Amino acid sequence: MAKGKKTVFFCQNCGHEETKWLGQCPMCKEWNTFVEEKVIASSVSASVKTDRDIEKKIVALSQVNTDEQKRFQTGMKELDRVLGGGIVPGSLVLVGGDPGIGKSTLLLQVCQKLAKERQVLYISGEESLSQIKLRANRMGDFSDNMKLFCETNLGTIRNVIEKKQPEFVVIDSIQTMYSEEVPSAPGSVSQVRESTNVFMQLAKGLGITIFIVGHVTKEGTVAGPRVLEHMVDTVLYFEGDRHASYRILRGVKNRFGSTNEIGVFEMRQNGLVEVENPSEYMLSGKPENASGSVVACSIEGTRPLLIEIQALVCDTNFGMPRRTATGTDYNRVNLLMAVLEKRIGLHLANCDAYVNIAGGIRMNEPAIDLGIVMAIVSSYKNRPVDERMIVFGEVGLSGEVRAVNMPEQRVAEAKKLGFETCVVPEVSLDMVKGIKGIKIIGVKTINDAMNLI
Repeated sequence: MAKGKKTVFFCQNCGHEETKWLGQCPMCKEWNTFVEEKVIASSVSASVKTDRDIEKKIVALSQVNTDEQKRFQTGMKELDRVLGGGIVPGSLVLVGGDPGIGKSTLLLQVCQKLAKERQVLYISGEESLSQIKLRANRMGDFSDNMKLFCETNLGTIRNVIEKKQPEFVVIDSIQTMYSEEVPSAPGSVSQVRESTNVFMQLAKGLGITIFIVGHVTKEGTVAGPRVLEHMVDTVLYFEGDRHASYRILRGVKNRFGSTNEIGVFEMRQNGLVEVENPSEYMLSGKPENASGSVVACSIEGTRPLLIEIQALVCDTNFGMPRRTATGTDYNRVNLLMAVLEKRIGLHLANCDAYVNIAGGIRMNEPAIDLGIVMAIVSSYKNRPVDERMIVFGEVGLSGEVRAVNMPEQRVAEAKKLGFETCVVPEVSLDMVKGIKGIKIIGVKTINDAMNLI
């Protein structure tokens, strides 16, 4: 039968579909997210599969191969770490990040390394061939296996991929792709969903690894429906201040590995450079004998990171004190300040408090609670903390210092970087007593920790 057009309303946040406009989405409960789009309605019924086709797809559980899927390395250890050990053939990976953060630069460097042994196709819908070449000139030489293609028509791109069948494809970006069968503008909910569905079919059907670049909204999520993140195998976010030199690659979703790992990069003139020792990098430029500065240890995945926590406490000039937290949870800082007032009698009600994680990295692990508390007290009393000492531990509402996971790795990282003293929760002493060459102090409450300042 003939096809007809109908008007539907899509939620830009979650992709929920309604026949009329609603103020609040009934699925994700967000307000004013519905947009009107025209879609093609077809009454053509789907082809019915024969019994033989169905029997071929039914497999006994005992016959399913459970061997680890073969991966291939990207040549960038930090990216391989976040991906779970390398790229899985036939996977669909979404890379999101703020404009100018370095998404295209990262993927172009990956193409440079993979093109030495594999066929690579870089499809750009935002830049011309000359623009990509100018950026590639800063990175060095590229193999002839690296092919460029500037196109936004989804049908043309699909034909090229099916004909050339490269091993690795980059789509930059998914918001510029459009299908002629979908009567809406590029970047709309329908276009993004249709484009992602086509690339998913190509990746799974041909065994091609496809990386797609996605722009982010002002809230920091990938633009388009959230169903986009559900369709892909892996979601990576490229974080950091575009004016700073460092970048953090964080895995949000990964069907083939852990989502706790992070990769650290430094942006230089010739591209992104991997930071193999992030702890040393984060502590560079740490002030000496300054009050309000404490080194704490956090865990990202399997990697311990030493970070500098800075606090500044001063008398307020207004009726309501100001509280600011950069790099950590604002509400958590307020909670810890309330614990200090209640449990050790520190009068912070008339003081402004500013807490900052130096280096711009963002950490929300409870293990840095003790570092935040000691930094606030150090600034309030104007007494510096020993610069060769690190601390970690979770602080409860009763003022107790609770255990955290992986204390041995944290102490070992501090010892490797030359720290002499490590303040740990008392309940974790048995787990770290076998580590020699560093003084370990156990604290049971924040009162015990305050005696070290």
